[in-house]
Amino acid sequence: MSKPIEASIVVVDDEPSIRELLVASLHFAGFEVNTAASGSEAIEVIEKVQPDLIVLDVMLPDIDGFTVTRRIRQEGIDAPVLFLTARDDTQDKIMGLTVGGDDYVTKPFSLEEVVARIRAILRRTREQVEDDPIIRVADLEINEDSHDVTRAGQTVDLSPTEYKLLRYLMDNEGRVLSKAQILDHVWQYDWGGDAAIVESYISYLRKKVDGITYTDENGETHKVTPLIETKRGIGYMIREPKN
Repeated sequence: MSKPIEASIVVVDDEPSIRELLVASLHFAGFEVNTAASGSEAIEVIEKVQPDLIVLDVMLPDIDGFTVTRRIRQEGIDAPVLFLTARDDTQDKIMGLTVGGDDYVTKPFSLEEVVARIRAILRRTREQVEDDPIIRVADLEINEDSHDVTRAGQTVDLSPTEYKLLRYLMDNEGRVLSKAQILDHVWQYDWGGDAAIVESYISYLRKKVDGITYTDENGETHKVTPLIETKRGIGYMIREPKN
């Protein structure tokens, strides 16, 4: 008797050996897998399959993985993306996060790590919310039923991982959270994780949440008061600004 399929995954890499290794490993782990060898083929396969998750190489022969992600996001496909990058380049990682990626693995990687990260992403994106649907900190609101986020009445567009990070901060309003705590809760890494990804996500979450401008009743434009704070050497927190 075959075991049930855990999730549908599309693997995109132009190197046949890497594709074959990932397919074999993911099949063994209980995933249904489709593949693509280029960016344009990836978009076609993703549109057809509508996968639960995408494993996407950054360097592809036609269009790069970042462009692929932008295009599928524009088409309303919000499946989480795990980037494969050949370089341990912070700029690549940051770019991956800003275009809507959820995590990255640097080549060469272990197949066990890829499977573990895939499962961690799926766990946090599938997590069910049961409490009061509205969480508020000052004029920032999360609706946990619809996953809508607003600040000063304006919609804030977040990736699934950015949403999970913001919700974790808001659930712990006024409490400093260490990078290790954030990694454990948001990324759920069993091996400790990479603290750099926390810094990147905080930076871009801050731009989205604290970079908003609004117009008051007199027609004057103002920037919202920052809510996300960095406690150097300790971690991060969110709280209503003091008067």
